[in-house]
Amino acid sequence: MSIGVPGEHRTVPLALVTTRNPMKTAVQEQIRSPRAWFESNNRGIRAFVDWDDSEDSRNRPPLADVCALFLRFDLRVDKVESFGGVDAFTFDDLQVDLATLHRVAAAAEAGFNGKWQVDGFAQLVTAAGIGWRETVLVRAMCRFLAQARWGYSEKYVVEALSRAPEFVRAIMALFRARFDPAGQGGFTDEAEFVAELVEEATSLDDDRIRRSLQALVLAIVRTNWFQIAEDGQPKPYLAFKIDSSSLFDPGPVVPFREIFVHSDDVEGVHLRSGAVARGGLRWSDRPEDFRTEVLGLMKTQAVKNAPIVPMGAKGAFVVRRAGIAPVAAYETFIRALLDVTDNIVAGRVIHPDRVVCADGDDPYLVVAADKGTARFSDVANGIAAEYGFWLGDAFASGGSAGYDHKAMGITARGAWVAVERHFAEAGMDMSQPFTVAGIGDMSGDVFGNGMLLSRNIRLIAAFDHRHIFIDPSPNTTVSLAERERLAALPASSWDDYNRTRISLGGGVFRRSAKSVSMSPEARAALGLDADNLTPDELIQAILRAPVDLLWNGGIGTYVRSERESDVDAQDPVNDRVRVTAAELRAKVVGEGGNLGFTERARIDFALRGGRINGDFIDNAAGVATSDLEVNLKVAIGEMPGRDHLLATLTDDVAGRVLDGSRHSILAISLAAAQASYLLERHIHLIGNLEVEGGIDPLVAGLPTVTELGRRRELGQGLTRPEIAILVAQSKNLVSQELLASTVVDDDAFNGRLLAYFPPAVVDAVPAGIENHPLRREIIATAIADELVNRVGPGTIYRLQERLGVSTADVALAYETVRRVLDLDAVWDECLASAATEEARIDQLTEVRELVEHLTSWLLRAQNGARPAPDAFAARIERLMRATKVTALGA
Repeated sequence: MSIGVPGEHRTVPLALVTTRNPMKTAVQEQIRSPRAWFESNNRGIRAFVDWDDSEDSRNRPPLADVCALFLRFDLRVDKVESFGGVDAFTFDDLQVDLATLHRVAAAAEAGFNGKWQVDGFAQLVTAAGIGWRETVLVRAMCRFLAQARWGYSEKYVVEALSRAPEFVRAIMALFRARFDPAGQGGFTDEAEFVAELVEEATSLDDDRIRRSLQALVLAIVRTNWFQIAEDGQPKPYLAFKIDSSSLFDPGPVVPFREIFVHSDDVEGVHLRSGAVARGGLRWSDRPEDFRTEVLGLMKTQAVKNAPIVPMGAKGAFVVRRAGIAPVAAYETFIRALLDVTDNIVAGRVIHPDRVVCADGDDPYLVVAADKGTARFSDVANGIAAEYGFWLGDAFASGGSAGYDHKAMGITARGAWVAVERHFAEAGMDMSQPFTVAGIGDMSGDVFGNGMLLSRNIRLIAAFDHRHIFIDPSPNTTVSLAERERLAALPASSWDDYNRTRISLGGGVFRRSAKSVSMSPEARAALGLDADNLTPDELIQAILRAPVDLLWNGGIGTYVRSERESDVDAQDPVNDRVRVTAAELRAKVVGEGGNLGFTERARIDFALRGGRINGDFIDNAAGVATSDLEVNLKVAIGEMPGRDHLLATLTDDVAGRVLDGSRHSILAISLAAAQASYLLERHIHLIGNLEVEGGIDPLVAGLPTVTELGRRRELGQGLTRPEIAILVAQSKNLVSQELLASTVVDDDAFNGRLLAYFPPAVVDAVPAGIENHPLRREIIATAIADELVNRVGPGTIYRLQERLGVSTADVALAYETVRRVLDLDAVWDECLASAATEEARIDQLTEVRELVEHLTSWLLRAQNGARPAPDAFAARIERLMRATKVTALGA
């Protein structure tokens, strides 16, 4: 009797346990692959493996590896006999039914042919009586839950599930009932049975494992598990689209949706904070907790994206097997994301083939380059074209037909806008040399471009993951020229720095060195007493250096609060070099890189008088550029000369983005100048954001009730980092409330849509702009951005509380006031004046108060009528004359 006779069309494996290569050669197609089966006769039950090519030893793994593979199925080999190209395996104390042996044969054969990685989960084939594909499915679920920090090892989970075979089969039945496109669509019976088995768990761990899997299957809203590849076989990777709020333990930061991708080659996750969201995809070096990494980045992206149309998103993938090129892993990741994403064809939303969609329409998926994927955008856009995805090469911004952020230096330039405002408000003259310590090197986009933005930079020290650079007393002209040379190299490190251009006592040191001898000049520049330091200690000294500017253009979290541990920083790689905010001696921090400080560290630094905003403010210019690129491409479509037109708009795009950064940063400064006076208003706003915006103040980095009480007693207001969060989150909430109203469709705001696009595009594709699929979102975002920038965070909610009006009412009233005052001209005049920065802030504060006063008066005067712009203009002008206030005098 034979069990598990194989089919004929298989590929030659590269090794015993490898992933099937979908790009098979013609020669491979002609070669039969290993086959496995069981036979029962008078000698008992034996497993046979026909390697099919006895002359080619490469097709036969070592017998020890084969025995180890069978052991993963809980089958212990007792004896092996060889018959030419066939090996026969006898097992010790084999007590497995024939149906299970059939599944083992199929699973072993699939393993020999590289279709799946036979690991500890293979035990479920025999213990739970499921096939190898279902085993991969369980493994994928458990891998996701491990990333979601459920805290159990794989070995422990496999043992727990092996003791609950009925539960495993029930979970598989529930999954199929929910997502098999050939099914009937109902899953009530399956769900109830799973729930019964969950209640039967006899230990707390078993209960939690079962509830987590149960919740995950119910939280999944789409999967590509039932899709078929071009070769007619199931796809060798899978994707779950998940409603994160429905997980058993969602955690403190809860994405709107996430997509988890699993295969033997690559794993990854893409998190979104809203239906229309965008953000970069990175190649992560954190295989054990890449989701934790992405959660932090998505949280930052959610507030960073406040001034632009999409909400925040972020993704990361890890390469799971040596020898797989990152770009190949990236391709699989992109395909998996698109597999479960809707398309738009002829104006209609089309769901993916063979995907049951338990959510609504969801066609907006936009990605961007990030760490390790800077040159992958064209790859992503090529796959999008293959899928016929509606966004075309707007799917991944920054490709060959997009804006090169590094060439534009846009992220660094945006962060430099923040630095300039810090210096101006602190009375520090940037026309004179100023000292800088940095994180990064000249090959990096943000660090390298940033250190070329002023001729007066005196970079005394910097470090990256390879080297430490010390230049105690740099000549500004000489050092700038050398930095320019390094930046122009195809790839460079601090080790390429010409030593003759370094001042006395400086040098370049490897981070792998045992110790670094500190010269008197270096000690003086860094404010040190020690003669010798380890590289880690030297990096800490650089972070603590008494400089004018600490410029972060690198990757990692280097500063935490005294109230936090290194675990709280969630960046174990840099635990050895991290310092606390209380130890910093820099006057200003420019956060060109992400997550350089914990949120508490920023607040601590600000409370001690340091000037800092937040990474989501300082480095927002990059995402704003990507968003504008995407919306330009959607508007322009495939018109002839599109790429040339986009190229000619580079300076215009940069100018718009940098102006946006200036306005957002100025809004923070205006609120910070009155922080103590506005504290009560800000406290009310925090409550509103919690109730209406679903913001957890603690997770968002806002003060607790106790801390707010302490600030009130001390006469202190919120810090700049806290105000930055309020500004960003207010914009997000205001935008959402405007979108939920009809105000964005009002003729009063038609100009906002046209103003968003460069004039050349307005002239070239008026229909593309008028019919833009994100027309309403663009208008809502523009209104929200201007409203919060001009009147400050908290003012809109204050008017709502006092007058019982809606956000839409406030927006229309503000628009009337803006036109009557010619507010844009007044605002620009204040910004262009030769006044000191303190006087300028005072002037703008007076204008802001006037706008609030007139907006409030108009909302009262309308008596419940909708405040159409221009209708109340004459009454406002009479009020201004009566109070002897004019726009120019404001």
